[in-house]
Amino acid sequence: MNKFEISRRRSIEALAGFLAGSPLLSGQIDPIRDHARVPGIKELLTAFEFEAVMYAKQTRAVYNYRAYGEESEFTLRRNRLAFDWVKLAENKAGTSNTGSATVDTSTEIFGTKMAFPILVSPTALHGDLDKDGEQSTHKGAAAASNTPMILSNNSSLSFDKVMSAASSPMWVQLYPKQAMDANKAYLEPAIAQGAKAVVVTVDQLATVYERSQHDRNLNATGGGRGRFGGGGPVPAGNPYRISVGRLWYEWKFFEELRTFVKVPIVIKGILTAEDAKLALEHGVDGIYVSNHGGRSLDYGPSTLEVLPEIVDAVGGKVPVLFDSGLRRGADVLKALALGANAVCLGRVPLWGLGSYGVTGVTRVLEIMQAEFVQAMLQTGCTRLSAINRKIVLANFP
Repeated sequence: MNKFEISRRRSIEALAGFLAGSPLLSGQIDPIRDHARVPGIKELLTAFEFEAVMYAKQTRAVYNYRAYGEESEFTLRRNRLAFDWVKLAENKAGTSNTGSATVDTSTEIFGTKMAFPILVSPTALHGDLDKDGEQSTHKGAAAASNTPMILSNNSSLSFDKVMSAASSPMWVQLYPKQAMDANKAYLEPAIAQGAKAVVVTVDQLATVYERSQHDRNLNATGGGRGRFGGGGPVPAGNPYRISVGRLWYEWKFFEELRTFVKVPIVIKGILTAEDAKLALEHGVDGIYVSNHGGRSLDYGPSTLEVLPEIVDAVGGKVPVLFDSGLRRGADVLKALALGANAVCLGRVPLWGLGSYGVTGVTRVLEIMQAEFVQAMLQTGCTRLSAINRKIVLANFP
């Protein structure tokens, strides 16, 4: 073949050179995003690294819906900062120092046996992140030492479909509705299908998501949910455009709920000792300390700051759950040392789901579990009962 003949290889090389030099190619690059290689899942060492991968893989609106907080996001940031204000100390004199490297992290809450004091928090619309939605989350959680999952009231899939995907325990979350029949129609099937507890969220009254407003024209699922997020329609003549769907909550709701809910009822969104005491007076079975991951009230306290006073107010009468800001196994240990019986992870499993699907959920939970064990060993605790306030030094501003 002489130099003027064109082979298929030379044609492809010429086409590739043309495309590489074309100004049209640079026009296809998103200047906002980093187009570096997405790492393999085994390369990731911490939960934080999964967030970057999820950001690279998902649309801006879908990512932001899982990332934003209320208004200026002060509380969102404070949730993380609070963990820096609690230092760990070795428990050299503790009875847990048996000389054994074996750590027992098992516990049980409301009959739900757990290999670790960790659950998956209720979070909405997993179908935006993975084609199988909450089914993938449930499978991933089950593969990570049978981690229990609390299914959101705003799940992409029904409780029975998610429940059928895996064998790990499931609870169900409820946003209260004024019509008790509506609550009953939602909860009774879930309980019949195996929900071991009901988590009632009461911490979102009139939310404002400014980052969502910036996304409102992206026309993608998960973005632009309105200035006042959730809570139902805004009635005509309301000068402040605030939904009334979550402004009616009263303590008697729990008494009415108890008439047909025979599994444990947990109240989610408690941030004061006073509310914790009132919740106990109205018959709840568990207190869930949460500020919705910084999505309910801006310029409010971090959950870690208020946890000790709530634990003291509860006085061991019922289990205390905790979420918001947890990113490392050491964070789990700090929350337990300040009195929580178990913690719930919200964004962390979503980072895994939005990065690698089922395997991402499993891997990120396993990382948190392994870090928790390491933190226990470093503080001389070989069982959960040895974790107490003596192993932490809290210096909240």
